[in-house]
Amino acid sequence: METTSNCILPNTSVPSISSSAMLVELNISVWTGRKFDKGVSKEIDTAKQTTTRAGNYSKKLFADEPKFDVIQKFAGNARTFHYHATMPWSDSGLRLIPTSLYFNYVKEMSGMANEFNNLVDDFLGDYHVLVNRARQKLGSLFSADDYPDVSVVRDKFRFRFCEIPLPDAGDFRLDINNDAQQVIKERYEEHYKKCLEQAMREPWERMHDALKNMSTKLAGNDKQIFRNTLVTNVVEMCDLLDKFNITNDPEMRRAKQKIEDAMLGVTPDALREDDELRHDVKGKVDALLNEFNW
Repeated sequence: METTSNCILPNTSVPSISSSAMLVELNISVWTGRKFDKGVSKEIDTAKQTTTRAGNYSKKLFADEPKFDVIQKFAGNARTFHYHATMPWSDSGLRLIPTSLYFNYVKEMSGMANEFNNLVDDFLGDYHVLVNRARQKLGSLFSADDYPDVSVVRDKFRFRFCEIPLPDAGDFRLDINNDAQQVIKERYEEHYKKCLEQAMREPWERMHDALKNMSTKLAGNDKQIFRNTLVTNVVEMCDLLDKFNITNDPEMRRAKQKIEDAMLGVTPDALREDDELRHDVKGKVDALLNEFNW
């Protein structure tokens, strides 16, 4: 006779990180402000004597309008911050964030959400003026039908983020028979393990890219070839390496300490002015690249 259970199945093979990390999701929607022009596309095909639809012509409805362009740029910067502060978790867009970074993340994202909404309000406040300006800019390409009502356009802009607790791989409370529950647990445990492995590869790869870039730049003959970020990127990534170490990986702790030692007292100006220091730092960076399994 089959039995059912709603107890928590123990998990012994996958480390729990539910107290050191959580999941976050960011959704930003921005109106493209573009419109496919079938007539112009056909004209181009005719002029070029194509025998098929060779391409599509897409109009910029607000070409070179700062109040519209700044929204697009701001959304891109917000996404960049989101990805920089988090690690990958699932294909659905969920990202993993260490609890040590969570409060700063919420503070920054809340400020960005407010600023985003202010930029949208500013754009929509001048919407009709900008449409009239587009009439002059676009000439015969202009069509009033391409421009929805303000209320419709407002719905095309959205900035939302949310946090989700990260369940342990064995945390199942399902009213199903024990055999089926075990199958589900094993499947999720495998998924959990792969997600965790993927997440923990991210800081290693970011650190490797920063060190590799530094090694390449320091090999150049031009002392002015690099910006200050050549050093600051490594230092900042070293700090993230510590915060992203949600599994307390001893090798990651060792790498962080070794990189800090190598960067101690190193400044961009000193690297530009001192050939011997450049050579010494490059040697240390190359040694680090060879020492760890990046």
